[in-house]
Amino acid sequence: QVQLVESGGGLVQPGGSLRLSCAASGSIFDINTMGWYRQAPGKGRELVAVTTSGDTTNYADSVKGRFTISRDDAKKMVYLQMDSLKPEDTAVYLCYAVLRHTYYTSYFSTWGKGTLVTVSS
Repeated sequence: QVQLVESGGGLVQPGGSLRLSCAASGSIFDINTMGWYRQAPGKGRELVAVTTSGDTTNYADSVKGRFTISRDDAKKMVYLQMDSLKPEDTAVYLCYAVLRHTYYTSYFSTWGKGTLVTVSS
């Protein structure tokens, strides 16, 4: 009933930039939290950046000053501007959201399938 679809991944050289987008669709009343996690080969999933409906943002220390998260509630989208990319940023980036179907139902979390970002020369 709810889908998160990421786009914008690809191959970029070290020092370059990419902008990821995630669109939420389906039966959605409102979205509390949207954000990005990543999973590098052979590693666990880690938080990259999240933002709440109260405009609170949280970044991983490793991306502070380089990545910027933003959201458009009217379009139900979240973006991740990634600058000064490093090889260690290579990972599958997954969109994450906490939302609810109606005013009367509980919030739940959901994930997109991910988009691959490769930083290499």
